[in-house]
Amino acid sequence: MLLRRVRTLAGAMSEPMMPAVVQYGLTAGEVELRELPQPQPGEGEAVLAVGAVGVCGSDVHQFHATQSWPVATPVVLGHEFTGTVAALGPGVQSWQEGDRVVSETAAFICGVCPLCRSGNYNVCPHRKGFGYGIDGAMAGYVRVPARCLHRIPDHLPFETTALTEPACVAYNAVVERSALRPGDSVLVLGPGPIGLLCLLMARLRGAGTTIVAGLSRDASRLALARTLGASHTVEIDTMDTLETVRGTDDGLGVDLVIDAAGAASAFELALAAVRPMGQITKVGWGPGPLGFSLDPLVQKAVTLNGAFSHNHSTWERVLGLLASGQLNVAPLVGVRAPLAEWRQAFDGMHTGDVVKAVLTP
Repeated sequence: MLLRRVRTLAGAMSEPMMPAVVQYGLTAGEVELRELPQPQPGEGEAVLAVGAVGVCGSDVHQFHATQSWPVATPVVLGHEFTGTVAALGPGVQSWQEGDRVVSETAAFICGVCPLCRSGNYNVCPHRKGFGYGIDGAMAGYVRVPARCLHRIPDHLPFETTALTEPACVAYNAVVERSALRPGDSVLVLGPGPIGLLCLLMARLRGAGTTIVAGLSRDASRLALARTLGASHTVEIDTMDTLETVRGTDDGLGVDLVIDAAGAASAFELALAAVRPMGQITKVGWGPGPLGFSLDPLVQKAVTLNGAFSHNHSTWERVLGLLASGQLNVAPLVGVRAPLAEWRQAFDGMHTGDVVKAVLTP
């Protein structure tokens, strides 16, 4: 028995190791850089050498324990990732080692429920995502189901394709979940990465007036919104947002509000700013109670949509936009850092000084 255990320990010690950013508990700050064994691919899986991984607001929320979704700890963070196929498991076809790829985030789906079978696996009730339910990609290597992979062209750098996932979130919210017509007025609440990507998608869709609203501490992000083509920006805590909205059109409100902030106060503002018969698409998460009446939703006959995640066709369309140059996400990346500097990247996004940070393991 002792000899067998010694051999087991020796085998474990000989495993190749890798650095990984691990959330090990559910209290604020319980995240650290650890050395973990490199994953090995199973049936239908691939292991990617991570080329770049984006820091999402959800990663920062999990670090501060302010998320509104369950987290299975310990777990490697990171779900916005791209890289190179390093190893293939049994049964994987159409992929080879060395292929440059980006991965979807639905790490586990049941595959048999009506939603999965209709291609809407992003809302499978059994879905688990990388970085909170299954180990993610803030590491040297990550194991993924081969069904999640998409090929990326050679001319796109990993730092760009790492933003494919948040761009897909924005595409789903603006293009697929909203009925946005050319010339429509749009208000985006929240100038974070998703909000700014929603602005870009609205402009690609042909929106007319575009307004991005944030807090005074978001001044640099609002400035970037203007650079990205926003018609107007407004600081919610220092300016009259409704007055700005009314002054840009016929005074009835905007055709579409994209709530990328998530806070209850943002949704209350959305109800006030949307025009009768208009639309609100909510993509931001927020754990707080509403604390106000939803009667304006009824009185204005407003269409309210939720937008969550994405599916295969969304990824292919967004990759096409990136490859053609119609969608340029590079201006959003404010920090490019090695994995060891993950904490500085998290802090920069938390304070709002950085719109988007990308780590390179």
